[in-house]
This record gives sequence, C-alpha cells and structure tokens, in this order.
Amino acid sequence: MRKEWIPGFALLIIVACVCLLDFSSGESIVPETNIDAGDTAWMLAATALVLLMTPGLSFFYGGMVSRKNIISTMLQSFICMGVITLVWVLGGFSLAFGDSIGGFIGDPRTYAFFKGVGGSTQADLSPTIPFILFALFQMKFAVITPALITGSFAERVRFSSFMLFIVLFSIVVYSPLAHMTWHPEGFLRTWGVLDFAGGTVVHMSAGFAAIAAAIILGRRKNHGRLHKPANIPFVLLGTGLLWFGWFGFNAGSALGANSDAALAFATTTVASAAAMLAWVMYDALMGRKISGLGAAIGAVVGLVAITPAAGFVTTGQSVFIGVAGAIISNIVVYYKNKTGIDDTLDVFPCHGVGGIVGMILTGVFAKDVGLIYGDPSTFWKHMAAVFLVGGYTFGASYALFKITDLIIPMRVNEVSEELGLDISQHGESMSKSKTPEEISEMMKKAS
Repeated sequence: MRKEWIPGFALLIIVACVCLLDFSSGESIVPETNIDAGDTAWMLAATALVLLMTPGLSFFYGGMVSRKNIISTMLQSFICMGVITLVWVLGGFSLAFGDSIGGFIGDPRTYAFFKGVGGSTQADLSPTIPFILFALFQMKFAVITPALITGSFAERVRFSSFMLFIVLFSIVVYSPLAHMTWHPEGFLRTWGVLDFAGGTVVHMSAGFAAIAAAIILGRRKNHGRLHKPANIPFVLLGTGLLWFGWFGFNAGSALGANSDAALAFATTTVASAAAMLAWVMYDALMGRKISGLGAAIGAVVGLVAITPAAGFVTTGQSVFIGVAGAIISNIVVYYKNKTGIDDTLDVFPCHGVGGIVGMILTGVFAKDVGLIYGDPSTFWKHMAAVFLVGGYTFGASYALFKITDLIIPMRVNEVSEELGLDISQHGESMSKSKTPEEISEMMKKAS
C-alpha cells in the first residue's frame, strides 16, 4: 500500500466502525396519530430555512473581508454545517435537551448518538411534531452559533485550530446554555427568563465569545488602516438569505403552524425593516453616506434584536426594538473602533449588543409579564440573565481559546497573514491572475 493512501484508509476504517454502532432507538418512524401534519410540514420548512442562514452568513461575512480572505472566511461558516451536525448527533443534543442535571446541563447518556430520538412525539419538547424533527430544528441553531463568532477573528485564524474550538464551544458553552434556557427544567427557564428564539443562547453567546477571540488573537497587522470590503453585493446577498432564513429561526421557534408563529413572522420582518432604515438614517445624521453595507448591517441587527422577543411582543413594539437595536449597535461600533480591540466584523457590537438590547426590551414589552404591564420581576430577571450569560460565555470562551491555542496555535504566522488565508490555509484564490505554480510557491512561503 502506498504511504499517501494510509491516512485515507485509516479514516475510512474509523468511520466504518462508528457506523456499525447501533444509533437507532428501535422506534418506528411512522407518524403517530397525535402528530399534527400542519405543524410537521411547517417545522420541516422552518428547519430548512434555518440551515440556509449559515450559507447566508458566509456570504454576509465573506463580502466584508479583504479579497485574499474571502474563501477562508466563507468556509469557516460553511464547515460548521459539517462539524457541528456530527457533534450534535454524537452528544450535543443530549447535553442540551437530555435529562436535566441541576438545571444546568443535560445528561449526555440520554440521547447520545440520537438514541431514543425517533418519529414519536415528546410531550415536553415536541408535543405535535416528531421528536427527531425537533432535534434537527435545534441542530441548525447549534450550527450557526459558532459560525457567527468567525467574524471576530477573520483574516488571522488558523483553520485547524478553529475547527477544534467550535467543537469545544458547542459542548462547553452552547449546549449548556441551550439547556438552561429552553429545557423545561433549565435554570433560566424555570426562573422565568424568556428567550423566544435565541437572544441569549445564540447571539449573546456568540458576541461575548467574539470579544474573547479578539483579545486572545490580538490585532491584525493592518488593523487601523482603511479597510475596503471585497464584495458589497456578497454582503447584500447574504443579508437577503439571512432575512429569509430568519423566518424559520424565529417563527419556527413556535414549534407549530399557529398564531405564535404568525406573530413572530410579522415582528421579525418589521423589526428588521425598522432597523435597516434607522441605521442608514443615523449614518446620514452623523454625516456619513448611506451605504449598502450600512443597510445590510442594520437589517441584520434588527433581526438579532427581535429574536428573543419575537413571539412575545406586538408589531408596534417590534419597531421600537429594531430602531433601538440599530442605533445602540451603531454607536457601539463607533466607539469600538476607537479601542485597540480588533473584532474584525463587529460581531460583539452587532450580535452581542443586539442580543442584549433584545433581551432587555423583552423584559420591558413581553405580553402580560413585561415592565409596561406593571410586573418588574421579568425585567430584573432579564437584566440579571444578561450579566450571568455574558460572564459565563466570555469566561468559558476565553478559557477554550486558551486551551485550543495550547493544542494548536490559533493565529497564523505573519507571512500567512500577509499572503491571505485563502492561499496559506486552503491553497485557493479568488484572483484569476495567479497560476497554479504561483499559488504553490506562495503556499511554500506560508509554510
């Protein structure tokens, strides 16, 4: 056997051994009588919509970086669909929704390898849809969350260390946070914290992890120089895909074709529209030009801000949430740029701050239990949750970045950064002027 074939055959043998394990639950996948066909059809569509958000994010981020880093930035999002999908099946879902251990994490044995995750309903989590569909829907949230973090260390991260980090992040940060927030016995949920579709679980966790990443990896060599995004049409395309997919993200979190889903659908699009206009109008008031990049970022910030509140507020209130999220995030972006923190694509100001604004305003406007309805308890619980979740996700992510860096150095060397990650990490280039021989020579320099 030729030596270069050995790694491939070894990997094939490992995969074959894993596939021989009995993943099945022994349950029939034939729908039961208590499964609602309409709810199931909607949730199948919503699950597909949420998956579309990750390629959308890859375009959104890819268009913002320099031309020599487009492929790498897009692939960092895209690869999450492969890595996190398998992590979720092997144990991530069980950590998030398995039998509760103290309200903080699920028992990893409950649904490991998707054991017991079949076509039947599950009273507490999926009362009208197959339990496996619920697991797949939640999988897409787990996929996009680490992808969001990639914008913070774009243009300087080693790809192999990034893949190790997202596995650790999914296990240590995402799954426990999902359990605390969405499991019926989760600590935050039983305490009374409301998060309709992921303001804390997805956006705050990604935002605070982004700050940790920016601190650990340090500034890019060209930080502070005028940055020219490579492809604004990519950003606009990515925004459109994100907006479209977000209907599954928010309206799908109603877990059925019902009035909550319809309300979430309405508040999602209204908040995004309001935020987009608020962002560009604020730019104009500050003497900046109205730009396609600004419109795209504003729309996404509106989607982020409405996420925790989508099924709990009115459409009128969603306008306020979108505008507030856009203006506050815009201001934070401005002041962040005056610091030494190199959060490349403003993940914390947009996702972290957007999620914080959304969580706080959910405590203000949530139907019947919000501050404006005379009940301050939910508001104060949300304020406390912001600090608890922010502290936990930042601290845990910081530690995970440090651990990853000890195993595989996270930052590429100066030559690789100068050449661009497309060439140095992947041997690919968007430039048509470079021949295969030139690319090969550049890779030798990077190594």
